[in-house]
Amino acid sequence: MEFLQNLVNSVNGLVWGPPMLVLILGTGFFLMVMLKFMPLARIGTGFALIWRGRAKGDDETGEISPFQALMTCLAATVGTGNIAGVATAIFLGGPGALFWMWCTALVGMATKYCEVVLAVHYREKDDRGEHVGGPMYAIKNGLHKRWLWLGGAFAIFGGLAGFGIGNMVQVNSMALALESTFSVPLWVTGLVTMLFVGLVILGGIKRIGAVAAALVPFMCVAYVIAGIVVLVVHAAELPAAFELIFTHAFSPIAATGGFAGAAVMAAIRFGVARGIFSNEAGLGTAGIAQAAGTTNSSVRSGLIGMMGTFIDTIIICSITGLAIICSGVWTGGESGAALSAAAFESAMPGVGAALLTIALVVFAFTTILGWSYFGEKCWEFLVGTKAIWPFRIIWVLAVPFGAIAQLDFAWLLADTLNGLMAIPNLVALLLLSPVVVKLTKEYFARTHAA
Repeated sequence: MEFLQNLVNSVNGLVWGPPMLVLILGTGFFLMVMLKFMPLARIGTGFALIWRGRAKGDDETGEISPFQALMTCLAATVGTGNIAGVATAIFLGGPGALFWMWCTALVGMATKYCEVVLAVHYREKDDRGEHVGGPMYAIKNGLHKRWLWLGGAFAIFGGLAGFGIGNMVQVNSMALALESTFSVPLWVTGLVTMLFVGLVILGGIKRIGAVAAALVPFMCVAYVIAGIVVLVVHAAELPAAFELIFTHAFSPIAATGGFAGAAVMAAIRFGVARGIFSNEAGLGTAGIAQAAGTTNSSVRSGLIGMMGTFIDTIIICSITGLAIICSGVWTGGESGAALSAAAFESAMPGVGAALLTIALVVFAFTTILGWSYFGEKCWEFLVGTKAIWPFRIIWVLAVPFGAIAQLDFAWLLADTLNGLMAIPNLVALLLLSPVVVKLTKEYFARTHAA
């Protein structure tokens, strides 16, 4: 077992090491240049399309509305990464890590735009008549047959990673937070979560989309409001916080208080890695959900899909990061969710930690729902629709186990598989980028002519 753990540790160091982070950032920057920075110029268009995408058009095909598809993506990405992940990045890399998270998100908008465009453009119908798509289908239908193994590799990595990163790790975080704050036994959290997860995912993507559309906007707005309260209380420290962020993005920061100090490379590495972990730009998951959305335009779906990265990182992660830095708790020696809780508690004594725990629970629950769909479609690609019901049942049964288990190795393995998903996806994005550019030009030529 020790040999296996050391092996996975070594692979993880490679997967999330500098070469992979450069590859993900480099791909995002390359795609942004190819698109002539269109994703940044069209942020307003993206928000407008989200609002219009709440209903299905007469000539559009798909299982859920574009809004529900985006909420399903956000359900999966707005999770423990936004609370514990941001805090860990700052604990290990200093305030400068937040700057590199922003950079990751901005170039990640181009990556996610391309992921969704290709997923919708190359989607197909399964034998139940439902639309399916994602990197594996873009590879299958967009590239030569000799690349098909790459789609299979993505599906295997995603199908296995989901049980860790999207299921057991999430419920484990929920259970530990509830036990710490409200003294709820771990097994109770596991059983209750299993019940609610089962009620939702056994109804398929339509029920997941409906629940996500109801829960995700509420939880995001509520969390942002709570975060703004923290920032208002510590408003005097905001200028100094921004100075810390921009200064230490490019210069080392010395040890202070309980903070061990960090080199610039640590700020870059942990900022980029946790940014990707949070918004999943480059991992290819967004296209899987967006492919089920009702649409007659892959580009319009891409414009909606890329906003998930903006909302997740530029808005929600920024709130968490600024709260931690402004409140000064980042030098206290805490890490993970405890560090974020300390920031909220500093501004709202007696209730801040409880509010953060509730946010963590809701975020983690919706992540389990979103990832259940990603995992299901990966297994469907590998073995067909006969895998759907067995997968859903196993997914539900894994929830209580995750609540009570020690998951250090499971977290490490899932994190490694999660990173490996990026490789097939990035290869497909680079090879198929001319298709995205062509579709984008045609779409905007039509809309300007109309």
